[in-house]
Amino acid sequence: MSKRDEKIEHYTAEAKKLGLNVSADLIAKVTAGLGPSIYKKDSETVSCSQASELETVKKNFLQKKLGLAADDAKFDAAIKKVCEAMGTSNRNKYRALFYAMLAKEFNKESVYA
Repeated sequence: MSKRDEKIEHYTAEAKKLGLNVSADLIAKVTAGLGPSIYKKDSETVSCSQASELETVKKNFLQKKLGLAADDAKFDAAIKKVCEAMGTSNRNKYRALFYAMLAKEFNKESVYA
């Protein structure tokens, strides 16, 4: 099993543990799209308490990757919803799961088709 397959398996198990409604297929596609960033501890996770991190999620993922042009309030609400769904005390908010949930929230799973 490749390292990426191991990560996908880990993220899928984590999604089930947290009760997240995200398909294994979407998790696999988002993980592949993240490239080597999933292998670095700092870039593998999203910090919901760090404003600069959330700004990066908005600009680089929601606007650039998903091509969304909504207002900041809508983005902030969706990000907050995902942070809460993954657990505010959970220190391991994996970027692959975070992005998969945001893609689902905005009905943009087709970006990973």
